[in-house]
Amino acid sequence: MNEFKRHNFKKLKIWQMGLELSKLTLDQTDTFPTYEKYGLKSQMDRCSISIPSNIAEGSSRTNKSFSHFLDISLGSSFELQTQLLLANHRKYLPEQQLEIFETKIEEFQRATMVFQNTLKD
Repeated sequence: MNEFKRHNFKKLKIWQMGLELSKLTLDQTDTFPTYEKYGLKSQMDRCSISIPSNIAEGSSRTNKSFSHFLDISLGSSFELQTQLLLANHRKYLPEQQLEIFETKIEEFQRATMVFQNTLKD
């Protein structure tokens, strides 16, 4: 039988990185035009919040289940990356800010995949 170990999500580097991404996104989308409130802003806010939230939720599960929640978190990070490109296209996000976001997202994705590999038996 597999040993069941709960993770303290607040101490996980990937959760901290995800939370930072979420905070940066929320701050950035607050600058979007008001007509985007229920469009791109809402979508970006929800998927960025999903990144650390799924890590936190999965941290109380078995390793197999946790790995599934990490997949969802990773999926949300790729979704956010796409939405950032669209925000840049719409001129809501300057190129320099896009580069900062993309670097942070790619670091998060790499770290999450490395961590996920430690969960496999």
